[in-house]
Amino acid sequence: MSKAISRFPVVGVDTLPEDLAARIKVISDKSGFVPNVFLAMAHRPDELRAFMDYHDALMEKPGGLSKAEREMIVVATSAANDCQYCVVAHGAILRIRAKNPQIADQVAVNWRKADLTPREAAMVQYAIKVALKAQEIGPEDHAALVAAGFTQDEIWDIGAITAFFGMSNRIVNMATIRPNDEFYSLGRDIPIKG
Repeated sequence: MSKAISRFPVVGVDTLPEDLAARIKVISDKSGFVPNVFLAMAHRPDELRAFMDYHDALMEKPGGLSKAEREMIVVATSAANDCQYCVVAHGAILRIRAKNPQIADQVAVNWRKADLTPREAAMVQYAIKVALKAQEIGPEDHAALVAAGFTQDEIWDIGAITAFFGMSNRIVNMATIRPNDEFYSLGRDIPIKG
């Protein structure tokens, strides 16, 4: 990559405390590269640790929303927040987790026209409202999600994932963190279902 990863200092993984270096190594071993967001945040180890802990608490826990649904929330709300990094990175993860090479692009460009189930559309509609107009959330919004089959814990997760990535979107945009080139091609070779 010839362009800067971030407008702020970027340090090597080898300079990190052992616990963070080990966590990033697991990610790197699985994906084949270190996502730039971790390299860009590494100059602030305590913040990176807190970021990774909260990310994992929301995105990696068992039960409730599927991993594809979680990524769909990130892609839709990151698009609404004009966050190139998160749309590209989490779009790749969504393609892989949904086993659908088209879904991330559809959701990022216009989720209303995407090939979503009624459950997914209700989830994304709520997430977008949390991202852009959280002050207007009312009982009717929660009732619509319950009608779509979501539990109270899942509704909390939709809101919490949206809020966390709202913060992430703003950090990434403020720091001008570039998506890794590798993200652009991930999950695009999945056969299209007829």
